[in-house]
Amino acid sequence: MLYKMPRLVMKVLLAFAICISLCSELKADDVLTFAVHPYLSAMELIDRFTPLTEYLEEKADKKIKIEISGDYEEHINRIGENSVHFAYMGPAPYVRMVLNYGKKPILARLEIKGKPYFRGAIIARKGSALTSLADLKGKGFAFGDPNSTMSTLVPKFMLKEAGVDVNDLAGYEFLNNHQNVVLGVLLGNFDAGAVKEEMFILYKKRGLKALAKSPPISEHLFVASSLVPADTIESLREALFDLSKHKKGVQIMNTIKKGMTGFVRAEDFNYNNLRAIMATVNSPGWIKNE
Repeated sequence: MLYKMPRLVMKVLLAFAICISLCSELKADDVLTFAVHPYLSAMELIDRFTPLTEYLEEKADKKIKIEISGDYEEHINRIGENSVHFAYMGPAPYVRMVLNYGKKPILARLEIKGKPYFRGAIIARKGSALTSLADLKGKGFAFGDPNSTMSTLVPKFMLKEAGVDVNDLAGYEFLNNHQNVVLGVLLGNFDAGAVKEEMFILYKKRGLKALAKSPPISEHLFVASSLVPADTIESLREALFDLSKHKKGVQIMNTIKKGMTGFVRAEDFNYNNLRAIMATVNSPGWIKNE
């Protein structure tokens, strides 16, 4: 008769194995794995973050390997389960990760044009008769990834506040990323969609208008595995804080995001307003995974 290992024991053993692997990797060759969620194509993301990782390698005296997660769900689980050393995260995935796995060390958050928060926009074609969110009843809508802050979770809250439930829409689809949402709206496949403000500004001249802007949400952030040694966490954190003073700092920051002016300190409570929004819309995955 085969012995069936209890699920809890299996989870504990898996976590232990990951811990041993992660810690041994640090001691063996000092290679840090840095994960990024797939909000753009893998090639674009590698191009955006390579200058930063090269800078961090020099400052922290560690080799860094960039890995692009398969989707937002996988990304949340990778940093939550400590299977990568540190990660770049959107605010909503960060909030969900903390809910499911507990707090992790925050390295820093982005500052854009002197402000550590950002907004999203619900967009439509410029020639559309739509003028407000209330007009979206009976219309087709494009969301991004189900776990995206500005292309799904905050927009659902905005629609609800305007009296539009997702069931009031003629239909909706999740298109994985912000670029796909923009293209879906511009091509007429959807009447409206939700993206981060940066993406709206980038494509506005091609024929987009904003029906509404979101409330401000604390910016994207860098989070470390709880298994990374404290001295490594501090060296990465200080390097991020010092980037704006580096001779190539402005160039590196603008490669990550246009208008970026620095990295600043962040605390978990900076994301409390987003927690309230996510709870209000009862977003997918808000209930802890078993």
